[in-house]
Amino acid sequence: MNSVSATVADLTEFDAVVYDLDGTLVHLAVNWNDVASDVIGVFADAGVDASEYDLWGMLDLADEHGLRIDVEAAIAEHETVGAEKSQRLPLADTVATVADEIPVGVCSLNCEAACRTALDVHDLSDDVDTVVGRDSVATRKPDPEPLLATLRGLGVDPSEAIFVGDSRRDEVTAERAGAAFRYVEE
Repeated sequence: MNSVSATVADLTEFDAVVYDLDGTLVHLAVNWNDVASDVIGVFADAGVDASEYDLWGMLDLADEHGLRIDVEAAIAEHETVGAEKSQRLPLADTVATVADEIPVGVCSLNCEAACRTALDVHDLSDDVDTVVGRDSVATRKPDPEPLLATLRGLGVDPSEAIFVGDSRRDEVTAERAGAAFRYVEE
């Protein structure tokens, strides 16, 4: 049995699989330093110094200053362009096979539009039943709500699902939601 078949067999032992997007199914062509610079510019235009924050900290700061819509727009623009130019990763080649067996979702820190764009670009949209991005729910990973929302959309209990991702944040999200987890490298 080759490694792709073993991976598919392992995943389809669950009632659903949810994938992270960037770093798991695709690699978005995004320069995150440029994104942070543009977001700092949004804050500067509003008279707020955000230069000491990382990008996720800036999202929290945006809420404090009523800049969430503008900050989200700046990030989403980069992500959507990056999704259009994204690189398909090897695990994406198994999604259709998994989707033939069980429901499939995507739960990502990227905005939902970028997720959908990347899925379209790589012909994965028809195989993914539910997509939850950073802007789809009120919280973001590692809070469990994005993953729980994805699983609700799939109609599957967290204890019967597996989340596949590429980061400790993804692993913590799965733990908090009560779902199994596997790193994409495994």
